[in-house]
Formats: sequence, C-alpha cells, structure tokens
Amino acid sequence: MNKITILFLTFFKIGMFTFGGGYAMIALLKNEFVSKKQWLTNEMFLDMVAIAESTPGPVAINSATYIGYHIAGFRGALAATCAVCMPSFAIIYIISLYFERFLKLTFVQYAFDGIQACVVYLILSAAIQMLKEVPKTFMNRAIFGTVFLAMILFSLFAIHFSAVFYILICGMIGVGAHGIKIIFREKHKK
Repeated sequence: MNKITILFLTFFKIGMFTFGGGYAMIALLKNEFVSKKQWLTNEMFLDMVAIAESTPGPVAINSATYIGYHIAGFRGALAATCAVCMPSFAIIYIISLYFERFLKLTFVQYAFDGIQACVVYLILSAAIQMLKEVPKTFMNRAIFGTVFLAMILFSLFAIHFSAVFYILICGMIGVGAHGIKIIFREKHKK
C-alpha cells in the first residue's frame, strides 16, 4: 500500500473510534505515527500538537491536515483530512435521522457515560505523555507553572478566561524569551 492509502485508512480508523474530539485523538495519533509507523519524531509530534492547537479550526482536522501534508504533501493532507471527517459525518447523519428515539434508549445513555470517562482518560494520558517529552528548560517549566497556577486560580474564583488567550500569551512569551536569548548572545559575542 502506498502512503496516501495508509494515511487514509489510519485516519479513518482514528476518526471512527475517537470520541471526545481532537484532544482525545492525540494519544491515538502519537501511537500510530510516532510509535508504530515512526513517520514523526517526538519533537515533530509536539510541534504538530502546538500548531494544530494554535491555528483556527478543530484540533482533529488540523492534526490530520498537518500529518497528511508532512507525510505525502497536498494529496496526503487531503486524504487524511477527508478520512478523519467521514466517520463523524456519517455517524452524526445517521443519529440525526433517529435522534429523539436514539436518546430515549437507556443503553445509549449508559454508553455515553462510559465514553465520557474514557475521553477524560485519553486526554489526561496524552497530556502526561506530552508533558514528559517537553524539554525541561527553565522557560518551559516557568510557562507551565504559570499557566497551571492561573488555570487553578481562575477555576477557583470562577473567572472565565479562554484557552485561546493562554495559547497566545504563551506564544508571545516564547517569542520574547527567544528574542532576549538572541540579544544576550549578540552582546556576549562583542
């Protein structure tokens, strides 16, 4: 099989069995593309997550597009993006036809309860794996600690602060810190 077919089938499978959106998908993507196929390194995967998270649109679609493009160019991006969307589209379409009857089924409610618990596990698992692989620099630890503390305080005091702002602020801090490093190096060269 060629890479485009493999990309399509892999993303179709991931799209079929991922409940809870793109964050729940991250652990499956890492397993498939870093561990099994070794098409991405850990560093490339972390970059992909950062880009997928910080660009507009759903994380699942952004991830599929990024990985597909990285592996097989435009055709790979197209195949991966279509494949990850198709299962969700088909399932939602079928559910919409029978939505009211579907929700009245007791076993469906129990299934959703179980799926919710699994989604929390998948997101937490992916976060812990990514945290382990982030370089342990002072800057990374400072940013993580600051954001973690801010999230706890904002939650305790019921202050609404969008995750988008966390991403933008951390991105600006990273760019600023890199700029300071460059200036510092240039001064020491002279």
